Amino acid sequence: MQKTFVMSWSGGKDSALAYYRAVMEGHVPIVLFTMFEEDGTKSRSHGLPPDVMEAQAERMGLPLVIGKADWSGYEREFIAHLKTFSEQGIQMGVYGDIDLEDHRTWVRKVSTEAALEVHHPLWQEARKALLKELVEEGFKAVITVVDTARLDPKFLGREFTLDLIEELEAAGVDACGEEGEFHTVIVDGPIFVEPVPLVFGNPVDAGNYRMLEVKLQSGE
Repeated sequence: MQKTFVMSWSGGKDSALAYYRAVMEGHVPIVLFTMFEEDGTKSRSHGLPPDVMEAQAERMGLPLVIGKADWSGYEREFIAHLKTFSEQGIQMGVYGDIDLEDHRTWVRKVSTEAALEVHHPLWQEARKALLKELVEEGFKAVITVVDTARLDPKFLGREFTLDLIEELEAAGVDACGEEGEFHTVIVDGPIFVEPVPLVFGNPVDAGNYRMLEVKLQSGE
C-alpha cells in the first residue's frame, strides 16, 4: 500500500539507496530529516554542512528539516520532530540501516512514541549486491570520512565503483562501512534532477577520523 514518508537523510549512499527503493516501491516522499550538531554547523552522521544538504534536497524537490542537539538531548529532539511529521499526516519513516539491530530497535522505539510506521528498504541484504545496485543505478558516491584506525586514508575522495568495492573488501573492512569505517556523500544519481556541484577541499583530522572538507562550488 502506498504511504507518505519522511526520509532519515544522511546525505550518503545508504540513505540515498533506501530513499530510491522506497520511491520505486510506490511510496511518496514528503520531507528529508537530518540531525545536526547543537550549533548547526554540520550533520551528526556524516559531518556535512547545511548548504550541501540543502543543495541535495533542492535537487530532490523536497524540503529539508534539521534537528539540532547534543548527544544528551538527541533522542528528545528526534522524537519531537517525528511527532510533528506524524501530526502533519506523514505515515512512515524510511531509514537506510542494513543490519545495525541496536539502531533499528531505537528507531522503532522513537517511532512508536510518534505514531509513525518504520521502513528499512535495505535491511539484511547482501552488502555487495547493494553496492553493485548503487553503482549500476547511476549513483555517484564519494568517500569523505575515514576512520583511520580501521581504514587507510588513501581511500578519501574515492568514488564508488565496482573496483572500489573489491579494494575495500581486500582491506578487510565492511564495504558498506556499516560499522562507521567510512562515510560518503551522494553527488549524483537518479534521485536528483541534476548533480550537486561539490568541491572537495583538504583533509582535516578529528580524533581517529580524517575528513575531506565538502563545499558547494562558489556561486551555487
